[in-house]
Amino acid sequence: MNYSKLTLIFIFLSVLSTSGQEVLTIQDAVKTAVENNYQIITAGNSLKIDSLSVSPGFAGMLPSVEASIIDNNSVQNLSQTRSDGTLVERDNAKNNSLNYGVAMDWTLFDGLRMFANYEQLKENQNLGEVELKQVILTKVGEVMITYFDLVQQQQQLSALDSTIYISKQRVELAQNRFKIGKASKLEVLNAQVDLNTDQTLMQRQKELYANTKIQLNEQLARDLKIDFKVVPEIFVDESLSLPKLETMVVTNNPQLNAERIGKRISQLELKQIRAARYPTLYATTGYNFGRSESSLGFTTSSNSQGFNYGFGASLNLFNGFNQNRNEKIGKIELQNAEVAIEEQEQQLLSMLVTTYQTYLTNISLIELEGNNESIAKENLDITVDKFRIGIIPTIEFRTAQLNYINAKVRFSNAKFQAKLSEIILRQLSGNLEI
Repeated sequence: MNYSKLTLIFIFLSVLSTSGQEVLTIQDAVKTAVENNYQIITAGNSLKIDSLSVSPGFAGMLPSVEASIIDNNSVQNLSQTRSDGTLVERDNAKNNSLNYGVAMDWTLFDGLRMFANYEQLKENQNLGEVELKQVILTKVGEVMITYFDLVQQQQQLSALDSTIYISKQRVELAQNRFKIGKASKLEVLNAQVDLNTDQTLMQRQKELYANTKIQLNEQLARDLKIDFKVVPEIFVDESLSLPKLETMVVTNNPQLNAERIGKRISQLELKQIRAARYPTLYATTGYNFGRSESSLGFTTSSNSQGFNYGFGASLNLFNGFNQNRNEKIGKIELQNAEVAIEEQEQQLLSMLVTTYQTYLTNISLIELEGNNESIAKENLDITVDKFRIGIIPTIEFRTAQLNYINAKVRFSNAKFQAKLSEIILRQLSGNLEI
């Protein structure tokens, strides 16, 4: 049985040994993250709060109605001298009063401040939506990066499995050659040392793989002890276009849209400041009932009930020039918001262009490293056959073995790095698709 067939059998047996594990797809990972991630949940709840705040009443556009009741009672020792000189005294005199009713206050006009406030509440909701989108893009991106990191680590484990298998065959062959006197003890020891080195690398790689699984479980907000395996392949979209990505960044990027909403909020805040120049008009009305009783006095009891209503107005005539200062500050903050939009757009486009260049480089490296892996594999197969018949030294065999595993690792890493660039580009464009 040749080396290739043995390798295939070994890989097949390895797959069977892990068949009982959960196979976590990238789609399932993203879905779980969106549903369970703590920061996504928190951002979603913040959006709910912003949505509940969008109401005319919260903006001060509706009247306030208040019901009240006051009941006062007293027991006192009283002494009164009346206008005719009569002295009246009474111990434990009782006095009580009861007042209750409904009152309404309604601001009719405040320089349109309430309407600007209402629009600001809507913009706060819009801001909450783009902030939620940004959190989702960030967390989903982190999940995808960790997931595909696991994929490449899983591929590296497979490569190490193959290497260890070959190293074990080499030790066995060296021992057999030593027994028949065709190899020295040194050859056996070197083979054993190389096998131990490969096994050490395998243990380190398994440790990293296990820790990365824990990291992904944490990102998915699920039990950290859940064991699983990932789909062992990385597919890279090689069709991304820079002009289309630039258009999507300007249109869809949530950070940039947040700055635009911030500008709109600054405009509305300036409107509210300017509203202070106008008078505030308000109306009041209500219905009240009152009753009082007194043990001593000219009036021993009284009752009243009925409507009351009125209008009022107020106007700030002078407040130490604070109005002018507040308006100037509001205009400056609006200018800062405009500058922030331009700065954010430039930063995002700069990041997009540099990441796209990295993306193109990584795609070219995929083809290069793939070809290199094929060459290294062919070289290893030839070297194994020659080593078995004893026509090449041990060091040449080891070099071919290391070249092959390094080529597999570089090929796997090239695909991972290209996928990483793709994920970042999609994050920047505000359209992170699986």
